[in-house]
Amino acid sequence: MSTFAVGDEDFLLDGRPVRLLSGALHYFRVREEQWEHRLGMLRAMGLNCVETYVPWNLHEPEPGRYADVAALGRFLDAVARAGMWAIVRPGPYICAEWENGGLPHWLTGPLGRRVRSFDPEFLAPVEGWFRRLLPQVVERQVDRGGPVVLVQVENEYGSYGSDRAYLEWLAELLRGCGVAVPLFTSDGPEDHMLTGGSVPGVLATANFGSGAREGFATLRRHQPSGPLMCMEFWCGWFDHWGTEHAVRDAADAAEALREILECGASVNVYMAHGGTNFGGFAGANRAGELHDGPLRATVTSYDYDAPVDEAGRPTEKFWRFREVLAAYAEGPLPEVPEPPARLAAPVSGGLDGWAPLEAVLEVLGGEESVTPVPPVFEELGVDRGLVRYRVAVPGPRQPYPLGVTGLRDRAVVYVDGVLAGVLDTVDGEDVALSEPVAGPAVVDLWVESLGRVNYGPRQAEPKGITGGVRHERQYLHGVRARGLRLDAFEAAAVDKVPFGAGAGGPGLHRGTFDVAGAGDAWLRLPGGTRGFVWLNGFCLGRYWPAAGPQDALFVPGPVLREGANEVWVLELEGAGSPTVELS
Repeated sequence: MSTFAVGDEDFLLDGRPVRLLSGALHYFRVREEQWEHRLGMLRAMGLNCVETYVPWNLHEPEPGRYADVAALGRFLDAVARAGMWAIVRPGPYICAEWENGGLPHWLTGPLGRRVRSFDPEFLAPVEGWFRRLLPQVVERQVDRGGPVVLVQVENEYGSYGSDRAYLEWLAELLRGCGVAVPLFTSDGPEDHMLTGGSVPGVLATANFGSGAREGFATLRRHQPSGPLMCMEFWCGWFDHWGTEHAVRDAADAAEALREILECGASVNVYMAHGGTNFGGFAGANRAGELHDGPLRATVTSYDYDAPVDEAGRPTEKFWRFREVLAAYAEGPLPEVPEPPARLAAPVSGGLDGWAPLEAVLEVLGGEESVTPVPPVFEELGVDRGLVRYRVAVPGPRQPYPLGVTGLRDRAVVYVDGVLAGVLDTVDGEDVALSEPVAGPAVVDLWVESLGRVNYGPRQAEPKGITGGVRHERQYLHGVRARGLRLDAFEAAAVDKVPFGAGAGGPGLHRGTFDVAGAGDAWLRLPGGTRGFVWLNGFCLGRYWPAAGPQDALFVPGPVLREGANEVWVLELEGAGSPTVELS
C-alpha cells in the first residue's frame, strides 16, 4: 500500500516527490478489447499515468436504470496491470465534447439552467449517482493497492458558474463516499475561471495548449503553493461537421509540452488517444467567443489529432512527445506495441433490404404524443435520435410560408408525403421552407438532434421544436409527435421491421457481407447522405460525408466477425440506397 499526497511543491508518493506524466484515454471511446493495447501505447510514449472522465448519461440512460457502471472499474484494473497510475474525473459534468457534457437528458430537461448549482433537485440525483459509481473508485485508490491517485471535483466549473456552495458540497460528497486521495479542480488559466472554479483546500490545476509559463504564473497568483499541473494540455483539437479538419504541428506541440515540463510541472496530455464517439454520443458547441452563436455539431471521430491516432497507431506527434518525455522517465521507455490487426482485404456490397421511416417508426418508435404545441425531445424521453412531428394546415387557404420557431437541430420536411425541403438550425433557430404551402395539407417534420451542447452558457437547452410550427404568422396547434431513439435499434427489435426490396431512400437499409481476416477497418457509404450505421448491432455513429471533414467511420476489429456480418444504415435524407465499403 502507498500514500499519495499534495506537498508544498510536489506530489508525494510515500513522501517522495513524483511527477505525473499523464495522458487522457477515455474507456468509453475505445472498445474494451483494445484497452490493453492503447495503454501500452501510452506507456511507450513515456507516460506513467492515465486520466479518464466518466459519462453519467452513458451509465444511467433513464432514472434508476444503469448500464455497465462496472466498466470504469474494469478499466482501472487494466491501468493497474499496465503499471500506471490513474486520475478519475467523475463529473457529474465532464464536457469532453460528449453529448450534454455527460449530464442525463432526463435531468437537464426539467431542470434547465438549475443544473450544476446548489439546487436540491439537482443535488439529490447527483448524490444517488455518485454513491452508485464511486465505490469502485474507492476500492482502487493507491492507499488500497490500486492505481487511483487523484479525483476531480466537477470540471472546468469556472467557465460556467460561480456557485461556491455547490462545489464545496460536491467535494464533501466525494469525501463522504470514501475518496481519500487528493481532490483537484481544473480550469482555464484566467482569473475569473480560477476564482469561479476553485474550492478552498482543493488543489487547483490549469488547462491550456501553450504559454505554460504565463498560465502557471496566473495559477500561482491564486494558489501560492502546491504542485503545478496542466490538467489538460491541448495537443490537438476536435472537429465539427462542416468545418476544416483541425491539425496541430507536431514540433510545435512537442515544444509546448517541453515548456510545461521545464516549469517543473506535471502534465496530462489531452488527448493522448482520443478514440471514437460511438453510439451517436458526440456533443455540440455554440459558435463564437461567448459560446452563444449558431450550433456546431461534433463529428463521430474523436481522433483529436492526438499522438496515438483513432486506430491506435503512432503519429509523428507520438514520436516527438516520446523524445521529450524520455528525458523525464525512470529508465528506458518500453518498446512500442505492435499495431492491432487490420482487415485483410477490402469488402464492398449493396444493401438488399429497406423499410421506409414510417415503417421503422411504427416498430421501434415510442408512444405518440398529441399536444397543442410541439413537445421537446426531453418530454418524449428521447436522448439520441429523432422525432417525427405531424401537424395539419387547415384549409382551404392560399399558399403561405411555413416555418419553425426554435428548431434544434435539423428537420427533413414533407408536405402530403412529398419532400418539401430541409431546415437546419445552422441557418438560425427560426427557419422556413423556400416554397409556400397551401391548405389543407399534412406536414411531417422529421427532426434530428445533432448533439446536445457540452460547453458554455447554452448547455441544458432542449432539443426538437422548442417554439412552434407557423403558417404565415399563425401557429399550428394539435401536434402529433413520436420519438425514435437510437438505443431502440437492437437485433430482436430490428428483426420485426418489415423490410422489402424497395427503391430505397430515407429509412432503414439492411444487408450482410462476408469477411475473411477480420481486423480494424474504415467504413464508407457511397450513396449515403446522412444518418447512422450499426455493424453487428454495434452503433458506429453518425455519417455525413457531404458536410465533412469526416468521410469514413472507424470500425474496431473486435466488432467484425469472420464470415457473415450484418449492417444496418438509418438513412435520413438520401434518395437512393447506400453501398457499404470496408477498407
